[in-house]
Amino acid sequence: MDPKQELTSVDIAALVTELRRYTGAKVDKTYRYGDDLLRFRMRDFDRGRLELLIEVGTQKRIHTADPDHVPDAPERPPNFAMMLRNRLSGADLVNVEQFEFDRIMILSFERGEEMTRIIVELFGDGNVAVVDSAGEVIQSLETVRLKSRTVAPGAQYEFPDSRVNPLQVTYDRFISLMNESDTDIVRTLATQLNLGGLYAEEVCARAGIDKTTQITNTSDKIYRAIYTALESLGTQLQSGDFEPRLYTDDDAVIDATPFPLEERKQQNLDVTTYDSFNGALDVYFREVDRNPAAEESGQTRPDFAAEIAKKQRIIEQQEGAIDDFEQRAEAERSRAELLYANYELVNEIIETIQTARAEDTSWDEIRETFAMGAERGIDAAAAVVSVDGAEAMVTIEIDDMRVPVNVDVGVEKNADQRYTEAKRIEEKKEGALTAIENTREELNAVKQRRDAWDREDAKPDTEDNADNTETVTDKVNTGTEPSRMGPTDDEWLSMTSIPLQKNDDWYEQFRWFHTSTGYLVVGGRNADQNETLVKKYLNKHDRFFHTEAHGGPITILKASGPSEPAEPIELTAETRREVAQFAISYSSIWKEGRYADDAYVVTPDQVSKTPESGEYIEKGSFVIRGDRTYIRDVAAEIAVGIQCADETQVIGGPPSAIADRVPTMVQVRPGRYAQNDAAKLAYREFRNRFADESFVRKIASPDKIQEFLPPGGSDLVDE
Repeated sequence: MDPKQELTSVDIAALVTELRRYTGAKVDKTYRYGDDLLRFRMRDFDRGRLELLIEVGTQKRIHTADPDHVPDAPERPPNFAMMLRNRLSGADLVNVEQFEFDRIMILSFERGEEMTRIIVELFGDGNVAVVDSAGEVIQSLETVRLKSRTVAPGAQYEFPDSRVNPLQVTYDRFISLMNESDTDIVRTLATQLNLGGLYAEEVCARAGIDKTTQITNTSDKIYRAIYTALESLGTQLQSGDFEPRLYTDDDAVIDATPFPLEERKQQNLDVTTYDSFNGALDVYFREVDRNPAAEESGQTRPDFAAEIAKKQRIIEQQEGAIDDFEQRAEAERSRAELLYANYELVNEIIETIQTARAEDTSWDEIRETFAMGAERGIDAAAAVVSVDGAEAMVTIEIDDMRVPVNVDVGVEKNADQRYTEAKRIEEKKEGALTAIENTREELNAVKQRRDAWDREDAKPDTEDNADNTETVTDKVNTGTEPSRMGPTDDEWLSMTSIPLQKNDDWYEQFRWFHTSTGYLVVGGRNADQNETLVKKYLNKHDRFFHTEAHGGPITILKASGPSEPAEPIELTAETRREVAQFAISYSSIWKEGRYADDAYVVTPDQVSKTPESGEYIEKGSFVIRGDRTYIRDVAAEIAVGIQCADETQVIGGPPSAIADRVPTMVQVRPGRYAQNDAAKLAYREFRNRFADESFVRKIASPDKIQEFLPPGGSDLVDE
């Protein structure tokens, strides 16, 4: 019996009831682990420290956790966690709710006048969206652009289509839904009423009804019994009258439920009682990864056919959405052209209504006037299909096409609104095109994983393979040029198990890279780091680089480490250009979408924090005195790669400096993809190139790649 990996709608309803007891708790910090797990550390004034875990990957869950068992904080918080900290540190939890009866939980936080909602989607591929008080998505773990809905930064959050809520449905609606079915009661409850299999069986058991009874053999008495059981279930979930249970089989966890279930009782499972459903889920998910069943299933071949079919279905949906956007945009342009082609008729309608409203004529009277005019054969009146006084809109029909018209503005403005709507739809189409390309890449990645699995299965002697891998690993060079003395680039990419090696270096808190001549370069990520770099790390023989444009990082070419004796730098033209390219790429030049600019270099004694008399220097800025050496027309371009020898880590910087240090890299220029989307594209590219996908997941998650991407839009460049 397989343990459940995802919470049901009933589970979420129970959790909402329990978590509402923590309203008023204050957020201390937020953390992100890997791609899918979030942790909210909070303080409840009655109960003390509170840990809330949210996971939306293979496991989909949300529950409080024992503080002694939460994962250690990551050494460096990824960007998503930093964004959450900026919005939520010190915020109060003010509400917890479930969207209809869907597997969606909404956590509302308030800090001063600022409201933030965390919308947790525990269905499908899973997602977490951070939404402001106006309903606009600030950031989400995944970008979703489908025909039915969009979840993307800057867009209004869109919930999935509404589903039947079995706990709130009226009796008449309940009977109607049940009678639409041609199967038995339990399947009808599971599908038509959205209860799912387990709780459909539970409702039948509570009602004392044979779950296999065909709908055609039901009666009002049976329906009444089932409906009463549904009402009882709803009341129990809202009141919090729970008796949480943890079910195990031979010490392997199988399920955690908010109350005892007849179905589980009939399976003769071992049962443990808990004081809270959150507590039961905490133990359940802590143990589920250690289940013998889970361990065994983890060794079986993935269902590649199902994954491929799923990706192909998504592509079909996205293709349909693109076709729909094209048709809608074309229709809006046609409406605009119809307004201009029938200018006098439309203008007559608008002026008639404006005159009537100026004389305080009611909308009902206006509607009646148009109806009578249509009967008399007046063209303008006959064109009016409907009148909406609440929105000050009329709908007119010309050449079998209906066009909404705002009567508060003229024909030109109405036509412009149609053109604007066409443009907005076309922008959504562009998003859908990006999404479909991403899905196609994911589909190719699944196929490559399948092919790699097939190749592994075809190998005749696994022990020989292990020996070969070990031999390659032994060749890892500890010198400065791993690609020459260790495995070749192709060998790194084809290795099925790459050993992890990592040191913590002082400069990793900043932006950094090593030049192709071996010098360390560090740059500030913000004004505070700019100040720190100059005051603490700028030494006698270093070099100070900056862009001509305002808004660039302080960039220092280090002659030595912080505690090492410094010697003069041999500043070659190649080194100078690499550092200049680094300074330009992480400056405002990139945000503005420009592809090149100038930078300059000076010595440390030319850098001062003392302004001229009467002037003021902003935090993170400095005064440069004396002559500057310029590096002209430097391209804004960086590369990101995965270093395998000496240290296993993501590195980034000028392509010429990165190329010899990694077996493969992606090059990036200013472009259209948001920083987090570009990071995901690069991550998928690396997963396609490396045979050891687990190595890529551990070393080069999208968040780690994003740390090396410039702020602003980016495009991946074909090498």
